[in-house]
Amino acid sequence: MEEMRRIAYETVLRACGFASLAIFCVMIGLSFLPRIAFQAGGFLSMAMTLVLAFKAREARTKDHRRTEMWLYLPKEHRPPQAHAQKTISTVMRETYLLFACWTAIVSIVMWTVALIFSLIGL
Repeated sequence: MEEMRRIAYETVLRACGFASLAIFCVMIGLSFLPRIAFQAGGFLSMAMTLVLAFKAREARTKDHRRTEMWLYLPKEHRPPQAHAQKTISTVMRETYLLFACWTAIVSIVMWTVALIFSLIGL
């Protein structure tokens, strides 16, 4: 079970890392206007949170054999077919929701920084 959690964590972390890189590039592109840059970062982080929440909901019904986690899971660590769908979907749902919470916190921080920049006149 821990092996499945580790692999699920790695696959979702990699996807979130690529999305965060894109958000960072947008923010760097807008760095001449700090308030706008943080507003864009907050908005895009919020969008990523919504995508992760959607993926968590979708994880319950997605075929476990079509997940990236199933492909990376060694055959000796795979659960029996009778329990695989429920186990995989539960692990993926928990992982997506964990990352959605973290991303929501990042979004709140970025919106707060944008508000501070707005209050000081930048």
